Amino acid sequence: PNKTFIIGTAGSQDPTLQIAPKNLFRYHGDGAQWNAGIGELAYKKLGWRNAAIMMDDYSFGWTSGAGIIADFCAIGGKITKRVFPPLNTTDYSSYVQQLGGPSKVDGTFWVVGGTGTSASLTAYEQAYGALDPTKHIGNLFFAFLGADKVVAPKMVGSYVGGSGTGPGLKTRQANTYVSVMKRWYPTQPAADLFVYNYFNAAWALVQGLTVSKGATGTALQAAMPKTLRTGYSVSNGGQVKLDSRRQSISDQYQLQLVKNADGSVGPQMVAYVPGVDQTFGGLFKPTSPPPGRTQPACKKLKTPWQGKVRVVKNGVITTQVIK
Repeated sequence: PNKTFIIGTAGSQDPTLQIAPKNLFRYHGDGAQWNAGIGELAYKKLGWRNAAIMMDDYSFGWTSGAGIIADFCAIGGKITKRVFPPLNTTDYSSYVQQLGGPSKVDGTFWVVGGTGTSASLTAYEQAYGALDPTKHIGNLFFAFLGADKVVAPKMVGSYVGGSGTGPGLKTRQANTYVSVMKRWYPTQPAADLFVYNYFNAAWALVQGLTVSKGATGTALQAAMPKTLRTGYSVSNGGQVKLDSRRQSISDQYQLQLVKNADGSVGPQMVAYVPGVDQTFGGLFKPTSPPPGRTQPACKKLKTPWQGKVRVVKNGVITTQVIK
């Protein structure tokens, strides 16, 4: 364990990450953290009170779904149905039937990735008719990893759970990051979750190796930064901060799919939640059961950001809160 070194880049959450070995550092949020605020958007902006959710039946699906469920239920929403298609499903018709359709709920949350994102929405459309973007919210798979070209054109106006990136954020720090990316990696989209999160992980490792003078093992572990100035960080002086388990406390941005001037469709920031930690404001403790099919339970409670989710307009974080 003293020779192996891990920079976390996954989005899953489980006790092995919350009670982490000394060689694990993660400078971005997990799948649950990324969705902080999305449930409040559904409740306040769309008027959802009862919702169904479909999520891939594995660790990341459960974790991403956990953030959505916890946030929506905390504000007063109810999850009436949870549906779990296995990975590599190609025919989603039986699973969309389990959701109950638009007559049974105010809306549906989607946590289905890869080719399944488009396939599951197509099956829903075949079962219940044309998609209404105000009735569907997706996690990051609605907007990234190629979905911007396949799914997004059908879902203009739909809200999307973020992934810690702030596409179009107008701050000096964000502009600097985008400029660096354009110089060294001109073909890579700076705000893509993998590009941004791998960039930050590599940047942290470079800093650690510089301080340790190239030494690995315990020397590198001691040298790794406890804070990291990243492109889309605003709170904490513009830095991601690691908690006592070396997990990121980081800002989160919730998105909406919009049509751009060139006719393309992509994510635009609409909400900002500062400094979300991996416990999700105390809901997911190291002693809690990990996210799964029945975890978390749907409970109304108070999160640190509830009622304080800030509006983002044209890349600027305003003083207004979501109402």
